[in-house]
Amino acid sequence: MNKFLLFLFPLLLVIGCKGWQGEKIPGFVYYRLNADPRTLDPAKITDVAGARISAKIFNGLVKYNRDYKITGDIAKKWAIDPDGRTYTFILRKNVKFSNGREVTAHDFKYSFERVLSPELRSPRSWLFDKISGAKEFMRGDAKSLKGITLLNKYMLKITLDHPFSPFLDFLAQSNAYVVPKEEVEKWKEDFSSHPVGTGPYFLEYWSRSQKLSLLSNKDYFGEKPKIEGICYRIIPDDLTALIEFEVGNLDIIEVPQSEIKRYRKDKRWSSLMLSKTGLNIYYLGLNCKKMPFNKVNIRKALNYAIDRKKILETFYWGRGILASGPVPPQIKNYTLTGYEYNPTKAKHLLMESAFDFKTIVKIYISANTEALDIVELIKYYLDKVGIMVRIVQLEWSSFLDAINKGEADAFWLSWWADYPNPENFLFPTFHSANWGAGGNRTFFKNQEFDRLIGKYQRIFNNQERENILKRLEDLIIRQAPWVFFWHRKDIYLRQPWLKNFNIYSLPQVDKGNRLYIEK
Repeated sequence: MNKFLLFLFPLLLVIGCKGWQGEKIPGFVYYRLNADPRTLDPAKITDVAGARISAKIFNGLVKYNRDYKITGDIAKKWAIDPDGRTYTFILRKNVKFSNGREVTAHDFKYSFERVLSPELRSPRSWLFDKISGAKEFMRGDAKSLKGITLLNKYMLKITLDHPFSPFLDFLAQSNAYVVPKEEVEKWKEDFSSHPVGTGPYFLEYWSRSQKLSLLSNKDYFGEKPKIEGICYRIIPDDLTALIEFEVGNLDIIEVPQSEIKRYRKDKRWSSLMLSKTGLNIYYLGLNCKKMPFNKVNIRKALNYAIDRKKILETFYWGRGILASGPVPPQIKNYTLTGYEYNPTKAKHLLMESAFDFKTIVKIYISANTEALDIVELIKYYLDKVGIMVRIVQLEWSSFLDAINKGEADAFWLSWWADYPNPENFLFPTFHSANWGAGGNRTFFKNQEFDRLIGKYQRIFNNQERENILKRLEDLIIRQAPWVFFWHRKDIYLRQPWLKNFNIYSLPQVDKGNRLYIEK
């Protein structure tokens, strides 16, 4: 037993009495969650835990494969009309819900209308609001969604108000999963605790704040699971989770930032570490409608003033790759030059812009130790070029409310992909229609950007889209509403007996049906 465990073994005994009860069930893979999923009702899911678990219980028309490309799910094929507005889907036959009933086109119409219904008030109604008639339906002025036509039992047609090239990405989201009307009406608000889907697993048991277990679905229409089930244990504390992993009570765990160095140096575990750069961007947002960051050259000065590479390699232990702009490299086919560390140039731009060095810049952060540590380093670099900083730390909801209202001069945040399309890193975060809670928390506004992103959304030709995308990201880099830091790597540890575990940047990709346990 290593020193870490020897020191903490008495703590483990106490934890065991209060939390984990019983032994691991043979054939089950054990994961850790730091909190319960908020819901397992597809229409209401907004959190990663809910998306990760629901991917194993439900299916949609289409899904992402392991390379994040759209492929068929319950839809075996589809066609897009030349006008870019009309999508026709043909469903697989004999796909069944876990209650034994076959899925039909009507179930998809019901499920999509449910997300848009004014009674449910789904937070993800924006996924379907481009379907013809959506606005009338959401207002309660129409009883059904005119943009969805049932052609027969296994065919449906979806018509949009205007061409929208990321629409298939929207249909691959957790909120577009199909649900059976009879089960929703039976359980009503409690459907989240009794979800019925078509996936490779179904919910067996959910004890809040303790554990959630899934059983394999032997009647799954796709690749069947190779294990008996999955158990998610709810363990809020990182230290407790690490102990449970090291004694073998968990099969896989995400490594906390504070423990990366230790595990990398531990010969027992280093070969069992897995890492993958995620579809994300960490950034310092600059409020473009307030002084001093209403001046583009002052925003550029901050990009030059901070040694992002040194912070990444030292404090962050190389857990990421430097960002040149907002779009992760995995989802684009070009490179752009970002900002190098150049404090001399930063000072020159500040002087040139008549920056008032008596100004105190308030940087808002959430109540997170890692965020505080990083922004303390940012403060150090800004002090060196003459910018005075005061850090304002708030609990999460207050922090989000403050930056959504534009109270902060600057703020530390990250953006994670809902779907692997560059548009997801550009439209919500920089279009002027999305100021505040919509995602554009820097209150950036640029008419050329708004025009180009609108054009990008309506074009299906890949080469033309790529050209526009490059112009869009280059414009954002030059306008510098953010200081672009890094794309973070996810780092996991697995037990030697767990095989075929892969890291997926999108939770809905992982169906859990390829995992197996080596005996």
